Amino acid sequence: MAGRFAPRTARAALPPRTGAPVRRTPAPRAAPAPPEAPPVTREWTPPGPLDLRVVLGPLRRGPADPTFRMVADGTFWRASRTPEGPGTLRVAARGGRIAATAWGPGATWLLDGLPALLGADDDPDAFAPRHRLLALTRHRHPGLRLLRTGLVMESLIPSVLEQKVTTDEAYRAWRHLVRRFGTPAPGPTAELGLHVMPDARGWAMIPSWEWHKANVDAKRSSTILRAVRVARRLEEAAAMDLPEAAARLELIPGIGPWTSAETLQRSNGAADAVTVGDLHLPGIVGHALAGNRDADDAEMLALLTPYEGQRHRATRLILLSGRTPPRRAPRMTPGDIVHL
Repeated sequence: MAGRFAPRTARAALPPRTGAPVRRTPAPRAAPAPPEAPPVTREWTPPGPLDLRVVLGPLRRGPADPTFRMVADGTFWRASRTPEGPGTLRVAARGGRIAATAWGPGATWLLDGLPALLGADDDPDAFAPRHRLLALTRHRHPGLRLLRTGLVMESLIPSVLEQKVTTDEAYRAWRHLVRRFGTPAPGPTAELGLHVMPDARGWAMIPSWEWHKANVDAKRSSTILRAVRVARRLEEAAAMDLPEAAARLELIPGIGPWTSAETLQRSNGAADAVTVGDLHLPGIVGHALAGNRDADDAEMLALLTPYEGQRHRATRLILLSGRTPPRRAPRMTPGDIVHL
């Protein structure tokens, strides 16, 4: 009997008879991607002359910065990670007014901060030039205002990458890490190649070999990893006065006065955040104000004493003047962390 009847399970596995309909369960369809929210716009009239190139220039980390672009028509693009999420901001000057468009979850936050970004909180009249060079430069650049992004980590991390290396090395590292671990910026940015930098968790998850590929040594990568663990606390510094903000940042091992000043100049619009510990700045200031290209930090600070409260603005004006000493020594040689 067992040979005459196939088991029920085997019969179910037999192919259907010829001509019998075959029922196939349709494959589940992937959920469509949610449509991107439409852009939001804003127009703003600055309180005085405004040079977008000069004001926004400090945000650019090299000519191929994946978070910043200036296109031929004078329009500026910036990709940021805001408290509300990723956002892209496009800014252009239009007949004395500023026209801005923003995309992404952070769009409204970026437009709300547009005046501060372009120096509305800055007070250029607080600066009283005591040197003819600075008076002439201010006259030639009436559109200089000190920007304020309100975002600490987006300036802190590239500043850490710039510690003790050439700017070209730091720019390459920033490009590699943002493109590799960031996200494409919202809006019509594909042709521009804009990316938003990783969030704190994204930075923390970067494996050691990727830091190596970016030529970032263990000291700088460890500093960044320590910082992102307390990113929320560091972001609070954007609302603090300069001494308290600098103290908050410098609690992190590996962040000293140079890095905190470079960060707070951008995040807080800190007019007095003078950069000490820089390889070139003391000689530039010394050459411009006293004809001494061999000035050190102490002499630089002494020369800037008349500008207490506005020392960062004074150094911006010196750099804009073009009065820099000719190089007489080779530039710093790019390093290779394999040999460090």
